[in-house]
Amino acid sequence: MRAPVFIDDPADPRIAPYRDVRERDLVGRQGLFIAEGQVVLHNLSRSRDCEALSLLIADKRIAALAPLIAQFPEDTPLYAAGQGVLDAVVGFHLHRGVLALGRRRHEPSAESLLAGCGPRALAVCLMGIGNHDNMGGIFRNAAAFGADAVILDQGCCDPLYRKAIRVAVGASLITPFARLEPGADPAALFAAHGFETVSLSPKGAIPLERLPRPPRVAAVFGAEGPGLPVAILARTTTAAVTMSAGFDSLNVATTSGIVLHHLATAKGGEPPGVEIAEV
Repeated sequence: MRAPVFIDDPADPRIAPYRDVRERDLVGRQGLFIAEGQVVLHNLSRSRDCEALSLLIADKRIAALAPLIAQFPEDTPLYAAGQGVLDAVVGFHLHRGVLALGRRRHEPSAESLLAGCGPRALAVCLMGIGNHDNMGGIFRNAAAFGADAVILDQGCCDPLYRKAIRVAVGASLITPFARLEPGADPAALFAAHGFETVSLSPKGAIPLERLPRPPRVAAVFGAEGPGLPVAILARTTTAAVTMSAGFDSLNVATTSGIVLHHLATAKGGEPPGVEIAEV
């Protein structure tokens, strides 16, 4: 195993990007992100779109995590520090003791991402999802049920925000995603690439359990409260999750799990095996 570089000073410039993690979460990292936890780092190690620029791990965990560390390129810097130094660097008690600094290698356009999908494909479109817990939950569901692409509008929060990555257990690092250009029409975009678009709404015209699975399908989810724009609902197939009488509200991440399971398993299809472990 490569020899770690031991850090004994929280002010060491080599680990400056890890300093004051929560404050940096708010002000941004100029295209970089922080991955936290063993499972998240495993998913980072196998990502096609993201790479680790360095690792920062509690010294007491280095030996046990040797197989995980070995999944990263040999030239990825490995820093080790005691618990006290780690806590001083990040600004809170880091009980997992496992961090990585990462970045996306490239950011595909929505057009190129959809064009690269196969003849049977499942896409997710998110509009106005501003809550990082919901964003992480939706990406976790997208990975679990084999979504080929996630398309976000300009009103969505960042899937690579630390909390979103953590909730997604790293699914946003391995699930291809792209952001729509300002003013882009998602319904027209999906139609141009041969996708039938299904918009989820409590007032949807078709109960989800009766919705057939087209070969290429995009499921559209909106923010809790306002939901999807009327213009999108009017131009797409609308579906609703059947619920008990007098109640029509589900968390959007929960809804996405139900819908994506249905679309992934419809007509005898089975979701592909994925490696999204529990934290």
